[in-house]
Amino acid sequence: MYKISLLLALVFMGLGSWAQPELTDKEKAYRDSIAALNESNEQMAQAQEAFNEGISKFQAKNYAGAISSYIKAIELAPDFIDAYYNKAVAENEYQKYENAAATLDKLIKMEASGKAHFQRALAYQGMKDYAKSEEDYIAATKMDANNEKVWYNYGTLMFTQKDYKSAKEKFKKAISIKNDFAFAYNDLGSCYRMMKLYPEAIAEYEKAAKYNPNLPFVLNNIGSVYLKMKKYPEAIMSYNRAISIDANFHLAYNNRGVVLMEQGKYQEALNDFEKCISIKDDYAPAYNNRGTAHHKLEDYKNAVKSFTKAISLDPNYASAYCNRGISKEMLRNDSGACADWAKARELGSDAAAAYQSNCQ
Repeated sequence: MYKISLLLALVFMGLGSWAQPELTDKEKAYRDSIAALNESNEQMAQAQEAFNEGISKFQAKNYAGAISSYIKAIELAPDFIDAYYNKAVAENEYQKYENAAATLDKLIKMEASGKAHFQRALAYQGMKDYAKSEEDYIAATKMDANNEKVWYNYGTLMFTQKDYKSAKEKFKKAISIKNDFAFAYNDLGSCYRMMKLYPEAIAEYEKAAKYNPNLPFVLNNIGSVYLKMKKYPEAIMSYNRAISIDANFHLAYNNRGVVLMEQGKYQEALNDFEKCISIKDDYAPAYNNRGTAHHKLEDYKNAVKSFTKAISLDPNYASAYCNRGISKEMLRNDSGACADWAKARELGSDAAAAYQSNCQ
């Protein structure tokens, strides 16, 4: 009896451990769909993790790393719309404009949006393909009409092409949406400055300074307009305001030096140019201006050195060639002066032509 029971037990155990019921086709399909869903969920989780890593890297301004993370997210989830968009934004920030445009081409085919057209407009603008850039800005304004950034950047495109009237209208539209948009007020002021409407320019720059008092370039722009108006005390005051915000704002020192030279204060001007150079030693205009200050102080040898440095930084600096020629003439280096004036004239300097007339 014991043997029989043991045998029956072994039989039952065997059936429970090894025998598998045959699944129907419907049951097999359900089993496979569950497995595929689990695999898909796992891939999506990994894609989301890569996407989040991309955001962290982007915030740290590690644009190359962010792009790599977004690529990984897209490989795991080919329809991951946000990953395509963020990848394009990172590519634009990294100045990989052709890559950004290609990414956005794919995204817009999948899902067109105002923000996608806006980013592609930025990419084309970076590539200097202004016609395509404008097409995308127009599309973006239609799809996202209340986005002040779209109108503002559309204005910068027009400003780049020296269409100041059109740029002005775009900046005004941006301001109508965001009435404390300091950058738009600043660039609107620059439109008026380029159109030689100086009081209007100052009014817009002052609004920019009002809404964001921590932008030294705005105050520098105000000074530059006052300089054009020959209102030298006001210009000096504006440059001083810029420097009070940022003691290392090199442009304000350079431009204040120009005003001081206009006032005949050559040594003070020289000090400002030296300060500018100490902050940014590759800024060619400061060397050219320093050379002019040396020349006015009758230090012709140091003038030549400064002009030569400006030319080394910018080989196409026509004014520096012309000015160096004038200083060389004072040092009785007539052949050198004539050579510099010839080069300046070749580069488009009208002033050099008058000096060159003295050359044989």
